[in-house]
Amino acid sequence: MSESPLEFTRRYFQAIEAGAPPEELAGFFHPEVRQREYPNRLTPRGATRDLQALLDASARGSKVVVSQRYDVRSALCDGERVALEVDWSATLAVPVGSLPAGGTMRASLGVFLTFRDGRIATQHNYDCFEPF
Repeated sequence: MSESPLEFTRRYFQAIEAGAPPEELAGFFHPEVRQREYPNRLTPRGATRDLQALLDASARGSKVVVSQRYDVRSALCDGERVALEVDWSATLAVPVGSLPAGGTMRASLGVFLTFRDGRIATQHNYDCFEPF
């Protein structure tokens, strides 16, 4: 039996939590992936990223956080589409806003994925950060 999109998504989050290098993370994405991050406190204008930009953003993020955690509160899977409510937290390597290095940054995320050829083809993020 092959892996469901939801199982794949959970494995993707586990890889991020484990600090997987960009070349490992690339395997989760379709080569033509598009990620849309809607405006939030860290990215006020939002962003649209292709595969290379996603991997570059991940590498930059690894310099800001020591560790991170994705706790899936709810998930819906409809064929090749997955919708998730996620509690995200990260221990900071550097100060961010009023949070010191070693402090915890938190956000509630809405993550919407579509799959093509068994990999993530689109990812839309609605990231709501707690004050920092």
